Amino acid sequence: MSSSVSSSARAARKSLAGRLREIRLDASLSARALAAAAGWHESKTSRIENAKTPPADADIRVWCRVCDAEDQIPDLIAAAREVNSMWVEWKRMERAGLRQAQEAQLPLYERTRRFRSYAPSLVPGIIQTRAYTTAVLRAIMQRRSIPDDVDAAVAARMERQRVLHEGGHQFAFLVEEAVLRSVIGGREVMAAQLDHLTVVASLPSVSLGVIPLGSDRTPMRWTVEGFWIFGTEQVSVELVSGYLTVTRPSEIDMYDRAFTELAELAVYGADARALISAALHALTR
Repeated sequence: MSSSVSSSARAARKSLAGRLREIRLDASLSARALAAAAGWHESKTSRIENAKTPPADADIRVWCRVCDAEDQIPDLIAAAREVNSMWVEWKRMERAGLRQAQEAQLPLYERTRRFRSYAPSLVPGIIQTRAYTTAVLRAIMQRRSIPDDVDAAVAARMERQRVLHEGGHQFAFLVEEAVLRSVIGGREVMAAQLDHLTVVASLPSVSLGVIPLGSDRTPMRWTVEGFWIFGTEQVSVELVSGYLTVTRPSEIDMYDRAFTELAELAVYGADARALISAALHALTR
């Protein structure tokens, strides 16, 4: 699990565990006494307080009842559910294939009015061509050894792209120049994808920025994980082993600042099109 997950999901788990420990200490109970009153082994109390075992809703209810802190049950259960939904392993999300994961995102795209996306390695999904998407999803299917429903998953992602043209949505895309230079799906597929980027960049709802190779990355503007900011609702981060959802305002602000700093490195308009054309020329010469 990457440092992003450590700083988000793991921190949230530790925060919840710390709150439960404070409740126990405020009740002047030892871990052994709480376990005895709850009817479980003392080691379970230790595992929960050390964030090694996530507490179930029933565990939180018993914990708070024993500690005479029942007024905190609703907030703690909500926090626990947020933690549990924050990090989802791909093998759990995609156990039946890729289509369901693609379809599940559509309502979020439909209700979001302001999108911001930073892509260090791949063209963002919503501005991919069908052939590029097919190449990406087929590679994912093969890497993760999941059922082959790539055609259906591609169709679901293409359906999601309609929000680009519906009105009422604004998109700001930042891509590293390396994204333009990485050949995905073969030269013909990549050339068509680069052509498509110039079309997308002309849409009134879209801002496309390209961060040139060799940009001065100081201070703190180095390449980070790819992420999507959905208005003020959440940030989504795709990592090698799973999918991270960030909903805490303080963490959303961190991604907001990162996007702003990276956006200052990017070029736009004619300069961005020149970088796309240079990448296309390198493919076809």
